[in-house]
Amino acid sequence: MHALVTGSAGFIGHALSRRLLAAGFGVTGFDGLSPYYDVGLKRARQADLAQSPRFEAVEARLETPGALLDVMARVKPDLVFHLAAQAGVRYSLIDPGAYVEANLVGFANLLEAVRAHPVKHLLVASTSSAYGGNASVPFRETDRAVSPLTLYAASKLANEAMAHSYAHLFRVPTTAFRFFTVYGPWGRPDMALFLFTRKILAGEPIEVFGEGAAERDFTFIDDLIDAIVALSERPPPMPSEGGPVSAADTLSTVAPYRLVNIGGGRPVRLDAMIGALEAALGRKAERVLKPLPPGDVIRTHASPDLLRDLVGRLPETPLETGIPAFVRWYLDYYGDQ
Repeated sequence: MHALVTGSAGFIGHALSRRLLAAGFGVTGFDGLSPYYDVGLKRARQADLAQSPRFEAVEARLETPGALLDVMARVKPDLVFHLAAQAGVRYSLIDPGAYVEANLVGFANLLEAVRAHPVKHLLVASTSSAYGGNASVPFRETDRAVSPLTLYAASKLANEAMAHSYAHLFRVPTTAFRFFTVYGPWGRPDMALFLFTRKILAGEPIEVFGEGAAERDFTFIDDLIDAIVALSERPPPMPSEGGPVSAADTLSTVAPYRLVNIGGGRPVRLDAMIGALEAALGRKAERVLKPLPPGDVIRTHASPDLLRDLVGRLPETPLETGIPAFVRWYLDYYGDQ
């Protein structure tokens, strides 16, 4: 089996590629190494993957016409995992064009490449931000997601709709999944846990948005990868070949397509996360409480029912285990600075 992973130098793409290589896959990593955050960290992730002779790195951007099409024609992967994107909720207020190019134009190019070279299963990353202003909790995949609060969220909702249309037209089995606040070793420097760790070690105050009361459904990276790999083995059937697995299923009636949350359904207050980080670092944080910035929500809370129905298990690593694992990696990679 051969897999193509877009965004292989990213946090989640790197972790997924490592897992696939360990399972015996050949992996082609496709990544443009954008400068949104530290390119050195991205190159270190790629170098980590390159220790396997079954990994090939392709440095190119999805927005470049024909770039992925050429790779797909040569590699002919069995599975495609699409994790490349312009990420970040707040950055979409600064550079909206980056989201249009990477998340809309780039994704359209990916769909065309898969159309030309069909695969056994296309797996597409979305986000819990897609739920936007939804006030009903927990967030269920069957909820109407029509109130995105940022262009980032809107672009990912568009990706879900685009993927469904191609699944219908060209019969490529497709699973889209919405991530919930992923953290862990090799994480993203723009995420709160990474920022807080750096500032606490430097003796600098941390800005706590939502005044510590905001809640997030934290998902440890290993749990997330477990779920993605398990879902890759459950491609949605054609409408004429199978039906929903349960009442929670989002299986389309007109396409081999479904949407799945990946989250444990156990939201935690941000101040509790900071407490776990302080314990792992052995240092106290100086907290500066601030209101939520535009585009942020007070709570994310996944309904895990469909994920459980499909793969039989859920993300379960507690912060008290996951945060020390991140801190150990951080100190090994950066040192006590």
